Amino acid sequence: MKRSGPLLTLLAGLLVGLFMLSLNATTGEKSTSSYVKPSPSTKASPSTAPAQTSAPPSPSPSRTSVPEGVYTGRTDDDSSAVAITVRDDKAIAYVCDGHNIESWLQGDVKDDGSLRLTGKGGASLDGRVKGTKEIRGTAHVGSGSYAFTIGRAKKSSGLYRANSTVAGAKIEGGWIVLPDGEQVGILKRDGKPAPAPKIDPETGAVTVDGQQLTARPVTP
Repeated sequence: MKRSGPLLTLLAGLLVGLFMLSLNATTGEKSTSSYVKPSPSTKASPSTAPAQTSAPPSPSPSRTSVPEGVYTGRTDDDSSAVAITVRDDKAIAYVCDGHNIESWLQGDVKDDGSLRLTGKGGASLDGRVKGTKEIRGTAHVGSGSYAFTIGRAKKSSGLYRANSTVAGAKIEGGWIVLPDGEQVGILKRDGKPAPAPKIDPETGAVTVDGQQLTARPVTP
């Protein structure tokens, strides 16, 4: 009977263990781990520098074209006539008072619509297109300066020139036919200037010392 003590103690321990297991199953308590798996870190994407855009090309200088043709008119002081003929960005001008002052000039038409023409004896002409039908400028011939505003010529008006030999004399003639039909020109015989005889603007025919010549339109 003395040996029953330990057996009873062991049995009591088993009963207590069974009771605790039964209690856990009934209440649903579970041991939980305090370890929490860290979420994967998001890698910082390298900062993207804004794409550099090249500056737009600067616009080319605007071109002010001078319509081709002949421009004629009188100087502001009404002392002389001026004619400018334009073709392929080239220009030829004639300044004439109809008596003894004249000059032939030539040069280029620039992209901005300006003209810088030069002639013999230091003569020059500076002009600029105004709108589409006028050229305004100043001619410097000899010791004089002549401001002008001339318009685009219509049919029959324009600039004419003749070179020939008559009775052994060298003939050089220049004519400006103005819009109202007036003609201003100088005819040189062996370099001596005199008022030029009238020409027929339709044909260019002109009679010099009894001989018929042809004055032809001037183009660059």
